[in-house]
Amino acid sequence: MTTMRRRGVIENYRAYLPVTDATPVITLSEGDTPLVPAPRLGAWLGLPPGVRVLLKLEGMNPTGSFKDRGMTLAISKACEAGAKAVICASTGNTSAAAAAYAARAGLACIVLIPHGAIALGKLSQALIHGAHVLAIDGNFDEALCLVRAIADDPRRPIALVNSVNPFRLEGQKTAAFEIVDALGDAPDYHALPVGNAGNITAYWKGFVEYQAAGRASRTPRLLGFQAWGAAPLVDGAPVARPETVATAIRIGNPASWAGAIRARDASGGLIDKVADDEILAAYQALARAEGVFVEPACAAPLAGLKMLAARGYFSGAAATSATITVTMTGHGLKDPDRAIATVPGVLRQVPATREAVQAALDGMTAMATEAVS
Repeated sequence: MTTMRRRGVIENYRAYLPVTDATPVITLSEGDTPLVPAPRLGAWLGLPPGVRVLLKLEGMNPTGSFKDRGMTLAISKACEAGAKAVICASTGNTSAAAAAYAARAGLACIVLIPHGAIALGKLSQALIHGAHVLAIDGNFDEALCLVRAIADDPRRPIALVNSVNPFRLEGQKTAAFEIVDALGDAPDYHALPVGNAGNITAYWKGFVEYQAAGRASRTPRLLGFQAWGAAPLVDGAPVARPETVATAIRIGNPASWAGAIRARDASGGLIDKVADDEILAAYQALARAEGVFVEPACAAPLAGLKMLAARGYFSGAAATSATITVTMTGHGLKDPDRAIATVPGVLRQVPATREAVQAALDGMTAMATEAVS
């Protein structure tokens, strides 16, 4: 019997990545994440019946987010360069991936996070992998400035592994390759959340490279979405104190700002913003309609698609039979507190008797019937 195994994105796409035989491959078998159809979600989004929506479930990566794609390459190249430690600023997912891949490579890992602004599910990963975590009295943008200054000091052989490291984006572009490989061509549209803007930059790079290599006949329009309280790319200026329930995109001055604007313009797409209540509505709708549990930031592009559909964005003849792929950046267990807070009062305590349980079930059935009707 042949055993299928995940080789990791470096081995899968070596010809498209800046690696050589001298590059030590540090991998946790990331990549090969599913592209899952979401037929019931389309109706909730208000899309025309012919539009096909597929979700790229990046939460199926080893540490539960898309960050693993870039981190395998960043850590591998850091090892190749002789680094003994890595450092990053993080709102959560980067810290988890950096800590895990550093542990895999035998490197020390230092993480700066905004105090009180990181989901505990993500922080727990960084801690259990042995990272040295410092919580600063400031936001992500301030943390990024600090780690960049530290990594630039020649007296410290520390590699910076935030998305300003070009190897991170090289690894992240492989998600675009996988989408084309799964569909046989590029989708018509690709939607994704935008925080530090590395992912939208990387996806565009991947789609363009695959088209140039003859692996795709076209490139998609990129549809990026930020939260209202953290929308510097939409508003045209940095946000000093970004605020949103979607902690993964709570960033006021994206490091890949220029790359995101180029990707938007070159693809003929857009970057817009959605409100927190719209994000949370989409977050819950996805879980209930499709059985897909994601971190809140993933719901930003879904809320954005709903907004665009209401505006008639997909009303043209070509758009009504379009394929839309959507990046789900991280698993819902990254931020379990948000899920519990979103559906308060659902967990009920009842006596351990058949009568009490039956009475509770009867009430639940009545409420479910009313909700459906």
